[in-house]
Amino acid sequence: MKRDELWVDEEQTEDLRLGLRVKSVLLRERTAYQDLLVVDTDAFGHVMFLDGCFMVTEKDEFFYHEMLAHVPLMAHPDPRQVLIVGGGDGGTLREVLKHPEVEQAVLCDIDQRVTEAARAFFPTLSVSLDDPRATIMHQDAIDLVAKASAKWDVILVDSTDPVGAAEGLFSKPFLRDLKRALAPGGIAVCQAESPLVNADVMRRTYLGLKEAFPKASLYTGPAPTYPSGYWSYAVGHEGGDLLPQLRPQPLGRYYTKAVHAAAFALPPFVQELLR
Repeated sequence: MKRDELWVDEEQTEDLRLGLRVKSVLLRERTAYQDLLVVDTDAFGHVMFLDGCFMVTEKDEFFYHEMLAHVPLMAHPDPRQVLIVGGGDGGTLREVLKHPEVEQAVLCDIDQRVTEAARAFFPTLSVSLDDPRATIMHQDAIDLVAKASAKWDVILVDSTDPVGAAEGLFSKPFLRDLKRALAPGGIAVCQAESPLVNADVMRRTYLGLKEAFPKASLYTGPAPTYPSGYWSYAVGHEGGDLLPQLRPQPLGRYYTKAVHAAAFALPPFVQELLR
């Protein structure tokens, strides 16, 4: 590294770091909830960090957002009402609103500054924040879900890592509340971290949904700048195989119906972790 170069890195575990060379710092502040940093890089474009962790990059965000949104929405027969817990950058909302069946998508992120930073520095993610079908709320999603009853067809938990303000989004009471907040036949999906370096979180999230729902499933996909680059998504639902419905698939850069089906083919080491 040259003496005048600026790098930013995430300590993904005690033994693993991922770093990027920085062209310029675009935003750095302490919000009411977390440390927020936005930088410009050659390798991944604009990058947002929250509490020192990679949250979103312009170059690779589509892997995560497409798989979080399209798998449950394509598995549901008629997803009209959708709740996004977290996801203040707008990437998941953008993918949700590619589905013409969706009548309303509520995005509830506790930190308004994340959404404002996305508007300023991530136009390709925040493009749908002003869509007439979108409702943007900045409040505690745990409280919102706890007070809801049989309301949403699909709930997507697009949370940060299970520390600080997001810790409650991985708790058993919250996962039980997800079930009560869904309409009959509803599907809830939680990002469940890396099977390689966060296996305990993945297992806990999956087993929590298994207790709360008639059926729990897990699928996986790539997420290049997240720890290990291999990510998991835990699903609570009423049963069935969660294969895509017979309707046009949304346009994207990673998701296809074939990718959808393959994502549920878990490798043996992941199956073993879930036993």
